[in-house]
Amino acid sequence: MDPYTSRPAVVIDNGTGFTKMGFAGNAEPCFVIPTVVALNDSITNPARTSTGKGNWMVQHSAGVMADMDFYIGEEALTKARTSGSYNLTNPIRHGQVDNWDAMERFWQQCIFDYLRCDPEDHYFLLTESPLTAPENRECTGEIMFETFNVPGLYIAVQPVLALAAGYTTSKCEMTGVVVDVGDGATHVVPVADGYVIGGSIRSIPITGEDVTVFVQQLMKERGENLPVEDSFEVARKVKEMYCYTCSDIVKEFNKHDKEPAKYVKQWSGTKPKTGAPYSCDIGYERFLGPEVFFNPEIYSSDFTTPLPDVIDKCIQSSPIDTRRALYKNIVLSGGSTMFKDFQRRLQRDLKKIVDARVLASDHRLGGQVQAQLLEVNVVSHPIQRYAVWFGGSVLASTPEFYTACHTKAEYEECGASICRTNPLFKGMF
Repeated sequence: MDPYTSRPAVVIDNGTGFTKMGFAGNAEPCFVIPTVVALNDSITNPARTSTGKGNWMVQHSAGVMADMDFYIGEEALTKARTSGSYNLTNPIRHGQVDNWDAMERFWQQCIFDYLRCDPEDHYFLLTESPLTAPENRECTGEIMFETFNVPGLYIAVQPVLALAAGYTTSKCEMTGVVVDVGDGATHVVPVADGYVIGGSIRSIPITGEDVTVFVQQLMKERGENLPVEDSFEVARKVKEMYCYTCSDIVKEFNKHDKEPAKYVKQWSGTKPKTGAPYSCDIGYERFLGPEVFFNPEIYSSDFTTPLPDVIDKCIQSSPIDTRRALYKNIVLSGGSTMFKDFQRRLQRDLKKIVDARVLASDHRLGGQVQAQLLEVNVVSHPIQRYAVWFGGSVLASTPEFYTACHTKAEYEECGASICRTNPLFKGMF
């Protein structure tokens, strides 16, 4: 018996904005932290002020110290705010790893400081964006097998795990469309029988971070008393705590104008530098923030296609025999889909598009053939914030997971190229 199978696998879901980590079999991740690294600039760049024969020694010492003097997550954000010698680095941008050195440091702290486990004793499940290049998988495999000496590794596509979370039934349906709205990337991914339909994947430039920036802009334009250095963080908290999706934007404006005391909220805080208290109103941005997914032209003129239209085009570009099943199982994933009534609004708008096309087809045929209306179902669940991590937790707790992983022995025999693909195993759920 493999001794590693008696220990739970480590599941790490690395997102652009936040990383979720924990052990297989748990319902929720043990830690959710921002995906940022704070590096000491005075240590990583000592050569600017050092010259002469001893410079090589200074550079060597700097390299050794730089490996230890860094922070991740909330600690990194705090260090960057309170100390001028630390610079923030985002290892992942728009769903793709942008800085592999910072990513390796980030994983190091995740494993040893947060999860406090020996990587040589656990199999690992990591996640990746659906449009990640195969070369990135090789880099991930090299770091995991060479640096951390893990016994086994599985790199899963995030939307497949979100679909595998199986929100509504005990038996998971592995055919559906995953609408994954993260902090730095938004993907619409069709999956048929557990396989991603790669040619139909859609990616849009409207993300959770854009909602935060839009809320920040609205509050600034209205002249709210926000500290400049803390305005983005306040906008993020306003988005998470007060924003909701409305059914009709004109009616919502009228509601706020007629009863401002009922709908306008108050935000109070203290300025980080001076400690002086401040307060501001939270008004129209409560519903205008999430509205960028349904009317993106209010935020940017570069991209004006609403999210329901993107989903419809994604399904229409999929094989014809899968479309009816895809419309029936549209799964939401990511924290930016957690707005109140987001699921209801998305389903309503998508249903309008589908029904209009069916009626136009009937009219074109003169009523000779009566088309059957399509069932449109958007699935929402409170766990959708951690849907990808939870799906990975369920997957990594099955016996089949350990046989599907790439092992250290396989890596030593075949090299990092084995990480380019993963075997798909069925019957897990």
